[in-house]
Amino acid sequence: MKTSRIQGFYKLSVEERLKIVKEFANLSDEEVDILYKKGISVEQANHMIENVIGIIGIPLGIATNFLINGKDYLIPMAIEEPSVVAAASNAARMAREKGGFKASSTDSVMIGQIQITDLKDIKKAEKDIISQKNKILEVANSKDPVLVKFGGGATDIRIRVIKAKKEEMLIVHLLVDVRDAMGANAVNTMSEAVAPILEEISKGKVYLRIISNLSTERLARAEAIFSKEALGGTEIVDGIIKAYEFADLDQYRACTHNKGIMNGITAVGLATGNDTRAIEAGAHSYAAISGKYRSLTKWEKTKDNDLKGSIEIPIAVGIIGGATKIHPVAKIALKILNVNSAKELSEIMAAVGLAQNLAAMRALVAEGIQRGHMRLHARNIAVTAGAVGDQIEKVAEMMANENNIRLERAKEIINELNEVK
Repeated sequence: MKTSRIQGFYKLSVEERLKIVKEFANLSDEEVDILYKKGISVEQANHMIENVIGIIGIPLGIATNFLINGKDYLIPMAIEEPSVVAAASNAARMAREKGGFKASSTDSVMIGQIQITDLKDIKKAEKDIISQKNKILEVANSKDPVLVKFGGGATDIRIRVIKAKKEEMLIVHLLVDVRDAMGANAVNTMSEAVAPILEEISKGKVYLRIISNLSTERLARAEAIFSKEALGGTEIVDGIIKAYEFADLDQYRACTHNKGIMNGITAVGLATGNDTRAIEAGAHSYAAISGKYRSLTKWEKTKDNDLKGSIEIPIAVGIIGGATKIHPVAKIALKILNVNSAKELSEIMAAVGLAQNLAAMRALVAEGIQRGHMRLHARNIAVTAGAVGDQIEKVAEMMANENNIRLERAKEIINELNEVK
């Protein structure tokens, strides 16, 4: 039976880790070769964006130990920041003791916004649009019969009134079930298609017609319980709750608190070829949807004095279309995850975000964020200073033990080690 609970994974060589992932995800030799050596070619990159001159590499790691809805996952994460992958793996290990993460999500419904201005009678325009809803949806769905065939398509419209300086605007929300796609292309096409009919019905003027990245109809949720013993005692549990309350009440703290959550979510999004800017924008907008920027997570004590955490966040991701089917590494990342739908991917990302948040707060409460973070940073300093092979860990460990993680000190240690040889 496959399990993501892999002890000592971080101690293995890259080749040994890759062998484990290959067996877990049934990767081919060619896919392993892409991960280990090739990545994306300049030719492939040239077809993805404009004015290509090269490629920038981002480390791709695997977070272990994740048990979500009873299923084991190895989580590909693309990120340049040290300690993130390790922190997620450690939090996931602690969550396993109480059954892992429970996750759920709403349908994959995105919102297209059509802005109508220059209205003489806004109330009549609103009433007339509602009365013609079926006709509007029919026009929208005529633009994507394939999506409709697979059970998706435009399902409803909602209307909002916004007061500008000189007028009231009517904003029509076109709700589109995009199934397993991120959905931007489908929603934008449908929004463009219904603009003329909305002008005709409302007697107004349409300006913008575009998707909203605040996907409040496409939410992912995850929760988990962490035992007080695993966390280090009731004092740590209390400290984490106080840290959460700080973030929920103060936007200066909430900004960094939520950034830590997005460390995990964005890393999975990037690894799978999804639009990380859209995910980030939606998450931070949702954090402020009450009118005040707050924590995306909630933390509380259980009756047994364990810690229970939960997250609710809009996550618009796809497993078809876009870079998810163009970028060779993104395709392999999705294969490693073995997801069957965009909903499942969003649930995984929510669980990773919750794990990342727990790990960060525990580090802050228990030991301060710098201790573990700087130990990993020490490796980067060692490499920059010229350490190679076994020297890297030796130099990093010596600097960390001395609490003196500087490039100059790394060079001194390397010289000392070389003299011993």
